[in-house]
Amino acid sequence: MLHLRLITPADHTDEVARLIEKTVGTAHLVVLPGAARDPVGDVVMCDVAREATDELLADLRALGIDRTGAITLENIDLSLSDRAEQAEKDAPGEGADAVVWEQLADATHEESTLSLTYVAFLTLATMIAACGVVLDNAILIVGAMAVGPEFGPLAGFCTAAVRRAPRLALRSLTALLVGFAVAMVVTVGFSHFMDWQGLFSDAQLGSDRPNTNFIYRPDAFSFIVAVLAGIAGTLSLTSAKSGALVGVAISVTTVPAAANAAVAFSYNEYGQAWGSAEQLLLNLLGIVLAGTLTLLAQKWLWARQRSKA
Repeated sequence: MLHLRLITPADHTDEVARLIEKTVGTAHLVVLPGAARDPVGDVVMCDVAREATDELLADLRALGIDRTGAITLENIDLSLSDRAEQAEKDAPGEGADAVVWEQLADATHEESTLSLTYVAFLTLATMIAACGVVLDNAILIVGAMAVGPEFGPLAGFCTAAVRRAPRLALRSLTALLVGFAVAMVVTVGFSHFMDWQGLFSDAQLGSDRPNTNFIYRPDAFSFIVAVLAGIAGTLSLTSAKSGALVGVAISVTTVPAAANAAVAFSYNEYGQAWGSAEQLLLNLLGIVLAGTLTLLAQKWLWARQRSKA
């Protein structure tokens, strides 16, 4: 269940309350007349089953509540109520299959915005991965994958493509491209510094590296794994199972590929640099393609399921 809190103009409160009452999957309706001060209005609260949320939000926005008042949605960690259980049973479909598009757009908004924090995390992850590729240390590679925040902009781009939101798509693409560009440039400088300190060497980079040479040797599995990870990552976002994102992060080689390309470029190893760049592009393409198709499939399946209800 999700908790919905509204601030409504007094002349719209009864209409909003009637809308909530007739929406299948709602419970615990509370109306507090005159309780809101900024903006001035009434406070209306209710709990709503996840599978009924998207339609209710669309109806509320059609009434202009997002412009004349406010709409706030929160997750409920625990609800002990027979009425809430009945509301979830009455709502068509399964909550885990429902996509709350407004919530998804909000979740990907912050993660797909170019910010100092985002660039810092991506740069640090790339530098950690640089240490991993030079030392041929798989543990460092996995750690760098987990630190990298690049799935946020990728998910934001997929969401924007499905919702036909060019501004969100541009913001996500900007964060992705600028973030990787800055991270790789800084990692080139980091490589030169580590070489100057005697910690990195061309010999290390050019050795067999059995644990990490897959990074600059892309093959069919590079794309296949990226597609599978894109599906898993998208499902984890739409079903609010964010714990799966860690597994998604460490199953694709976007950050390690960027790191290997930067280190290889610093040593004029252009063959490795190109192979790593190809690996990076294959992973990004696979994730975007899979994420977009997954959202489209969820949208179609949910619409079909609701039409049968």
